[in-house]
Amino acid sequence: MMIQAPKPNETASSAHDRVYRTLRTQIMHGEVRPGESMTLRGIGKTFGVSMTPAREAVRRLVADGGLSLSSSGRVSTPELSNERLEELASIRALIEPELASRALPRAHLALIDRLQAINASIAECAAKHDDVGYIRTNLEFHRTLYLRAQAPAMLAMTETVWLQLGPTMRAMYSRLNRTEVPHNHRLIVAALRAGDEPGLRLALRSDVTQGLRLLAV
Repeated sequence: MMIQAPKPNETASSAHDRVYRTLRTQIMHGEVRPGESMTLRGIGKTFGVSMTPAREAVRRLVADGGLSLSSSGRVSTPELSNERLEELASIRALIEPELASRALPRAHLALIDRLQAINASIAECAAKHDDVGYIRTNLEFHRTLYLRAQAPAMLAMTETVWLQLGPTMRAMYSRLNRTEVPHNHRLIVAALRAGDEPGLRLALRSDVTQGLRLLAV
């Protein structure tokens, strides 16, 4: 993680929120690997904050499932068992097709064009073997679609699952060595264009479960 300069006149509350949000994004995008250890002192030094904002940010991330806290006080990113991977894949398969279905009535041409542009960015990341960029743009594709569902509680639950999966997704993409846009992303766009709800649900369910099932072997 890059060292960030402390913000002038930053309150303790805003400092902890900045650390929380930045760390959350880094974990979700796979910038840290499964089982990678962190210390409150190291987090404080990285973000230019005292121990209190660092501790509060870690507390929130542990509650979200983005970090694990052992009985000895060791903080690390989670290492997911096959059973946990299957559980998280099942949650995605339940919620995300529903979000896409709710977004379908508002899937106008501007949204479809935006998703096509994001797919082009995903292809660029794949060609460069940029795993973190691939995860970031892949999640951007899904979030852009799901925002049209106007279901903030469901989206918040989905993002918590993404957070827990982030480091493991990084390991997965490194192993798969993808070189192009996921086939299911093209099917998702085609279903949106055709107004095909069953096809959209199927493409979403396949997209969010296939890769995770490859890990659980």
